[in-house]
Amino acid sequence: MSEETVVQQLSQAGYRITQPRRAVIRALLEDGSYASPSEICERARLYYPAIGLVTVYRTLDLLSELGFVRRIHAEDGCHSYATANNGHHHHLICRRCGAAVEFQGCDLSLLLARVSQQTGYTIEDHLLELVGVCSMCQQAPATSSPTSVQLREK
Repeated sequence: MSEETVVQQLSQAGYRITQPRRAVIRALLEDGSYASPSEICERARLYYPAIGLVTVYRTLDLLSELGFVRRIHAEDGCHSYATANNGHHHHLICRRCGAAVEFQGCDLSLLLARVSQQTGYTIEDHLLELVGVCSMCQQAPATSSPTSVQLREK
């Protein structure tokens, strides 16, 4: 996904293309890893120094709503964001260091059908995040909680 692709789709959806929005998009796309809103704000200031954290949050909400970014939930209640790649992904998050690994494949069809039948909901989508302790942290003594979520290759 490129900056121009996102900008063009935002414009087609009727949203103004402002310098702060462009800065957030660039900050998200520059390294492709997960980042907290404050980290995204720091990066975005390289492109638009006057950007504020509230603007970053609003832009992330908009980009999430339109499917351009994914929100990664952390146990401490903080969220990180990453660009939405093609395909259906889920996350495995290390409870100690906050590293996140994307994985594909989840046959939840039986569970989703049962929940739909029990609740009367028409299930349109789902999110799956598994929390555990990564192999690196299993080898190291326990430390404090994670400060941010880092993408780790499988």
